[in-house]
Amino acid sequence: MITNNFEYHQPFTAAKAIELFQQLDKEGKSPVYFNGGTEIITMLRINAFYNNTQAVINIRNIPECNAIGFQGDHFIIGGSITLAHLEEREEFPLLRKNCGRIADHTSREKITIAGNICGSIMYKEAILPLLLTDATLLIMSELGIREVPIHEIFDNKINLDHGTFIVQIAIKKSYLNLQFVSKKITKIGRIGYPVLTVNGLQTEEKVRFAFSGLCAFPFRSYAIEKILNSVADSFEEKLSAVIKALPAPILDDAHGSSAYREFVLRYLLEESLTKLKVR
Repeated sequence: MITNNFEYHQPFTAAKAIELFQQLDKEGKSPVYFNGGTEIITMLRINAFYNNTQAVINIRNIPECNAIGFQGDHFIIGGSITLAHLEEREEFPLLRKNCGRIADHTSREKITIAGNICGSIMYKEAILPLLLTDATLLIMSELGIREVPIHEIFDNKINLDHGTFIVQIAIKKSYLNLQFVSKKITKIGRIGYPVLTVNGLQTEEKVRFAFSGLCAFPFRSYAIEKILNSVADSFEEKLSAVIKALPAPILDDAHGSSAYREFVLRYLLEESLTKLKVR
């Protein structure tokens, strides 16, 4: 049961959404943007989050946020596109595979890509392909839409300025059909929070890697990529160096101990390097 009383607003343009946010913010109503809404509703029900929120702004029906398709040499994904929709699309196979294993199908029909990568749940598995392909985020603010490379705004999480939101995500066509690996281990079954998810992408220069579930945030590490692309070291030497180069301690929680996650890392990295022919 949701005990909070709050105003509900549904603008149909990005500019109106920004205008509403600024107005409600000035009135002290602590507004939040509402897209798929799965996280906000869950947190409100358990009184664990957004307790000061007196207004929500539904941006789900803004046309630009629902765009998907090719524009020039980029594949465009609106921030309101659901994971279930992306699971059905064939343009970006790596993202498609990742989205197909996030939550159950009913939840994927509600969770949007912007919601997944910006939410408070730490795994954010949909962001891994975006990090590997150097995606660009189109962000709406009071100054209009600006393009921001994902690596400029991602530091353990997406750091949006107050009152802004993601309108679209742009990925260069040249990245879409490169050879990839997407491997996920969960505690039980095929669907669930990851013990570890590994994504690898074979570019002309090197293999890129991104991880979720290994540390307390998803990440792509250039230092780890340099280690894994080395042809001089054995796999055991690479694994030892990767563990030393991790950006944070290995997670140890109800989904898996740090020792188990290290074991899974060994298994998935060896499989991934073999598939991508990096040894």
